[in-house]
Amino acid sequence: MSSATRRSLLKIASLSAAALAGAGNFLHADQVVGQAQPVTSGPEKQTPANVMSIAAAPGDTFFVMGSPVAMAVETGGKGSLLSLTLGERGSPTIAPAQYGAMQQKSAQGAAALMGAQALFLSYRDGEVPVNDEIKFAVCDLIREYKPQIVVTHWKGSWHKDHRACYEIVQDAIFYAGLPGIVRERPAHDVRTLYFADNWEDAAGFVADTYLEITPVYDRWMKACSLFPMWRGETGFRYNDYYASRAAACGCLSQCSKAVCFMSPADERVRDLRRV
Repeated sequence: MSSATRRSLLKIASLSAAALAGAGNFLHADQVVGQAQPVTSGPEKQTPANVMSIAAAPGDTFFVMGSPVAMAVETGGKGSLLSLTLGERGSPTIAPAQYGAMQQKSAQGAAALMGAQALFLSYRDGEVPVNDEIKFAVCDLIREYKPQIVVTHWKGSWHKDHRACYEIVQDAIFYAGLPGIVRERPAHDVRTLYFADNWEDAAGFVADTYLEITPVYDRWMKACSLFPMWRGETGFRYNDYYASRAAACGCLSQCSKAVCFMSPADERVRDLRRV
């Protein structure tokens, strides 16, 4: 395999459903772990994607998972960003009730800038349960907003709520796609799931998919800047970290700005009968 192939960027700037769905099924015998392989989506007309990010708190939803949502909207698709909590305990100096309200207002403003929708569940920051109540709550929102692509937390995290979110999303997608589970809205299949590149979820994370975000980078950064913790106000410089990550992924992808994701293991296997 040539070095050029090893460094190849998965070209999904259109963020079409067909291109992203194919991205999860590209593991070859010569696959290089942590590097994307090119995918050809074919000449057929592609439908703009509907992307939903699902995270434990608004900061993760926008900082870690907001750019693919912004790209979906940029290319004529739809986007939504679901937070399981308001992240209200994230400030060492501001009372939770006040900080949660600030987070919610920031998320709503950020979503409006990106042309997307901010969604919230009302679970307590740091106390996200793993039970059928929350799984069905997420299932219902998946059925309502009908994303083809879901981006969420990887399980290799030191953060309790992130690990919970990982498990919740797996089952919520499963429930959402089962017609035999009768809810207010009919079943909906999520075509592709991705795990986001998060400094808090780094254990065992190996990137296999890269997405160029150059067209929406400035808008995404502006949206993130609305949050009260973006510039290190709570002790971590999210602005510097995620700007640097976008530049680094861009270098690996041979473009200006990019983000990376990890596919579930079962989506990295290609059925050669369908090639």
